[in-house]
Amino acid sequence: MQGSPTGPHPGRYPGAAPGQPDLDGWQEAPQNRWAFSHLGEILPSATIPRRSPAAPVEAVARLDALASQLPDLQQRLEQSFTDAFLVLRGDRVLAEYYRPGFAADDLHLLMSVSKSLCGIVVGALVDGGRLDPSRPVTAYVPELAGSVYDGPVDAAAPRVTVQQVLDMEVSIDYSENYVDPGSEVQTHDRAAGWRSRREGDPADTYEFLTTLRGDGAVGEFQYCSADTDVLAWIVERVTGLRYSEALSVHLWSKLDADRDATITVDTTGFGFANGGISCTARDLARVGRMMLDGGAAPGGRVVSEAWVRSFMAGGSREAMTYEGFTGAFPNGSYTRQWWCTGNERGNVSGIGIHGQNLWLDPPSDSVIVKLSSWPEPDTDDWHDVQNSILLDVSRALDGA
Repeated sequence: MQGSPTGPHPGRYPGAAPGQPDLDGWQEAPQNRWAFSHLGEILPSATIPRRSPAAPVEAVARLDALASQLPDLQQRLEQSFTDAFLVLRGDRVLAEYYRPGFAADDLHLLMSVSKSLCGIVVGALVDGGRLDPSRPVTAYVPELAGSVYDGPVDAAAPRVTVQQVLDMEVSIDYSENYVDPGSEVQTHDRAAGWRSRREGDPADTYEFLTTLRGDGAVGEFQYCSADTDVLAWIVERVTGLRYSEALSVHLWSKLDADRDATITVDTTGFGFANGGISCTARDLARVGRMMLDGGAAPGGRVVSEAWVRSFMAGGSREAMTYEGFTGAFPNGSYTRQWWCTGNERGNVSGIGIHGQNLWLDPPSDSVIVKLSSWPEPDTDDWHDVQNSILLDVSRALDGA
């Protein structure tokens, strides 16, 4: 574990001198022993595709199974800037679509669907007895003392718990306005390396999390990307692994995935848990399949059936006051980093800006993946379009 102003963190590269590899030192010993085999964490890198041509010139559409109920499905997918669409029923791919220039084995950014994967990793640690969600956040990461995650200023008030962070029920001074340069979410992006740094910005994601303030009140839903990175920090403390390694050990390695996933990292190597994962549509569908199978995967159990039942049942409806969600799903809730519709089908989903969705449809035993590149990050109109496609496909599966 390496020392830093925010406490010990899992070593990014073993056996090297103190400090982290950077643009000025990565070619020099001893940093080069690590950097030469992890260059994608130092320099922007382009893929050299193993197939030729690199990507299909035309769209690939296999939607026959849904064509009789939804004859305009391909048109709707194209109009909603879909890059990849897949329906997995049981163990069979029932339908799929890939836009021109995008192939079935291409990786796609998940944005905040990444949060739902973090929730699964936390669930695995809870099931293993290594993490108690009822304990305060600061019991695991004492460096967050004094931040909003320490709870209300009143010392007699309860501390913020891991479960409250999982369910995003903490009041934080954090604007999630993706297009506002002055928002906390853009500062968060800069700390994580997603945007150009500004003078005075936190040095990395860990430091950024320690700067967050607010009244710390709990019990009402507030969507906040920082919550997920706090969970990832807790995962690192509990496991002693980098978050990317913990994600592999507790989830990805058990899925029989076709490809490695990737996650963006900041200057310390800390994975951007709230939005930085990329994978194929088929491998993301395997995550949904595991959840519909009660937490079991080809490589072994990921989470317990009890954990799956608890999140499929939904969270607190009283806490969910976000009209952007309840307008579409009046009985909706949020729990364990998943959105729960509370509708008659019991649909649960992981959702990301610009049109990413991992949608579970228990009545048809199906998983629907839709990965997109909307021109705007997050509008009610785009969510209405997305929800209508997902709900219509779900209903069509009843007769497929």
